[in-house]
Amino acid sequence: MLLKSLTSPTLVSTKQSFDTKEEIIKFLIRQLANEGKLHSEEELYQAVIDREKLSPTGFEGGLAIPHGKSKAVKEASFAIATLQKPLSTWESIDPTNQVELIILLAIPDDEAGSTHLSLLSELVTRLSNEEYKNRLLRSNTNLELFNNLDRQDEIEEVPEVKKINKTILAVTACPAGIAHTYMAAEALVKAGKDLGVDVFVEKQGANGIEDRHTKGQLNSADAVIFSVDVAVKNEERYSHLPKVKTAVAAPLKDAKGIISQALEKSENAPKKDSSNEESVSFEEDEDEKKSFKTEIKDSILTGISYIIPVIVAGGMTLAAAVLLSQAFDLQELYNTEGSWLWLLRQLGGTLLGTLLVPILAAYMAYSIADKPALGPGFAAGVAANLIGSGFLGGMLGGILAGYFLKFLKHYVKPKGTFAGFISFWVYPVVGTLVVGSVMLFLVGKPLALLNQGLLDWLQGMSGTNALILGAIIGAMVSFDLGGPINKAAYTFCIGAMASGNFIPYAAFASVKMVSAFSVTGATLIDKKNFTKQEKEIGKQTWLLGLAGITEGAIPFMMNDPLRVIPSLVAGSAITGAIVSYFNIGLNVPGAGIFSLALLQGKPMLLAASIWFGAALIGAVVSTILLIATRKSKLKREKNKKSSRMAA
Repeated sequence: MLLKSLTSPTLVSTKQSFDTKEEIIKFLIRQLANEGKLHSEEELYQAVIDREKLSPTGFEGGLAIPHGKSKAVKEASFAIATLQKPLSTWESIDPTNQVELIILLAIPDDEAGSTHLSLLSELVTRLSNEEYKNRLLRSNTNLELFNNLDRQDEIEEVPEVKKINKTILAVTACPAGIAHTYMAAEALVKAGKDLGVDVFVEKQGANGIEDRHTKGQLNSADAVIFSVDVAVKNEERYSHLPKVKTAVAAPLKDAKGIISQALEKSENAPKKDSSNEESVSFEEDEDEKKSFKTEIKDSILTGISYIIPVIVAGGMTLAAAVLLSQAFDLQELYNTEGSWLWLLRQLGGTLLGTLLVPILAAYMAYSIADKPALGPGFAAGVAANLIGSGFLGGMLGGILAGYFLKFLKHYVKPKGTFAGFISFWVYPVVGTLVVGSVMLFLVGKPLALLNQGLLDWLQGMSGTNALILGAIIGAMVSFDLGGPINKAAYTFCIGAMASGNFIPYAAFASVKMVSAFSVTGATLIDKKNFTKQEKEIGKQTWLLGLAGITEGAIPFMMNDPLRVIPSLVAGSAITGAIVSYFNIGLNVPGAGIFSLALLQGKPMLLAASIWFGAALIGAVVSTILLIATRKSKLKREKNKKSSRMAA
């Protein structure tokens, strides 16, 4: 691939000066817009920021590759910038990464699975060569850097290392299925060449399974490496091999060490006989079993990762139906069975109401026992819906299905003549009958009573109880701004929504604006006590807050966590308490200010005023605390300095 064909000298900028990641992204998007590559700068910026929330786009060795897929892009292209002063605040796989080379990819929606992946793969391949990357960094002019993009032929080849007779397989996969999946694969292949080991990597990414391992590779391999953050597809293929399991980011830091670990395992724990492939296809590797706690956690995270697209699709479809009915006075059509607007409403409602729990249960089971558990997992989720045990029932059903199928696979192996019958009939049918019966007639009913009791408690909350729950949700949302505690609050709110209580999610959505508003407020009101970088962050976070994005305040929080976190938590707790106290509900997973027209519990104008007003009140409280704690910090530092000088 000729990289020059997707960019131009005017999209290349060398030796630039920026203080924040957001500044760089906006600058590169503006360059693309000036070149006529975009329909809308704002839409692409939002797409890039949304991608930034999934996982770091900073890597190691000074490299960052932000990217966005959007209808706002006219044609696939990319813009490049090198920095005069490296940036240390760009979230990266390597925490010590000092970003100085940024390549921003702009991809049309309809090329997400083609141009996007091929371009990313090509960039990763080239940039894994230090000499190539350094040549780009050493370029003094825009034209020189542009011309260096395709100058690979002059790069000195590394002398070939003497091969050892070892073959290592690897699987890479990340939640987004794009950048880290491919970069980890490239790092492992490169390290294998340096060590004289044949490394074949199967990438389980956004484009499905690429470079699938062949039967010959599976038979001849000495060990397998799983560098993944999600469940491995068809993991049973590797049951005869010694395994090394790492996070997807690990090869970017120490690929040689991981391969060496796999080689050591192949010596100490030789592979099992794979001559009868079916007899080993479902065997467990006892040495590599996950702990129960880890397996449950991975199961829940996998289930949630699969329901998020359904939540977004169903929520936005339902929101579109509601907004159309309100904007064009189509309430009668909205409620008329069989009308186009009623069907649109049913589509969104079915995604959120009927499919949500079965999908959660199925992919939780899949995480534990792989593909054979999908059918029983779906059955467990349907059973949870039938008996009214909701989100709690779906989670328990997914775990039951996963572990029952794991048990079944261990004791009833697909061997000989009946191998296909066992895999494609016994596992799904017996699993569905057993797990479905357990859900319907044993644990399901008590769980349904528990779920109904929780729902009744939530719906009956008023006064102090509502204040406490709302305050807890608010504090969790802003404690780590998109981290595990924030995600735990999100999971609870989505579960409550699936069970028919819409108040927790309304509190969650309102609180998401508080941190951004308060950072902007503090840096505008008390400019002299905040750094230039913090003031630049403050200029942007309010806009991200309107869209319900909390992560914009993370760089601000990282500079002074001991003071910033309590300040944000205090205001957020107040916001959550106010929304819950007034019983404001939101039955569509919305985003920031766009949720105003969808609120429930009060007349629309009153509900919107309370909901948005609560966010502003919380932001005022947090702003005051941010300013007060910053002044206290500076005063303490000044006193210490004076004491040292006096001494």
